[in-house]
Amino acid sequence: MIPGGGQPNMQQLLQQAQKMQQDLAAAQEELARTEVDGQAGGGLVKATVTGSGELRALVIDPKAVDPDDTETLADLVVAAVHAANENAHQLQQQKLGPLAQGLGGMPGLPF
Repeated sequence: MIPGGGQPNMQQLLQQAQKMQQDLAAAQEELARTEVDGQAGGGLVKATVTGSGELRALVIDPKAVDPDDTETLADLVVAAVHAANENAHQLQQQKLGPLAQGLGGMPGLPF
């Protein structure tokens, strides 16, 4: 049985959950402001995304543009965006992973 009928512990758990939710929201805001890059073709195509995965910029070196081979250019663009998104995912894991694990360990919370 929990001493004191469990009330002090429940209040403490609720405060802890609220703090974790605030920390999670702050980390998500930071991710939305942080930009990460990805590249393909030895840097011929570079993509910039936010930590939350929003594509912000795409830079294509003129050497990558061949009017007779747009398929390769398209593949390079896809690869650069994929690389940038993978970097964003890693950043998300660094920033949100520990917070999400902390929330998931609290009873009664749907995480």
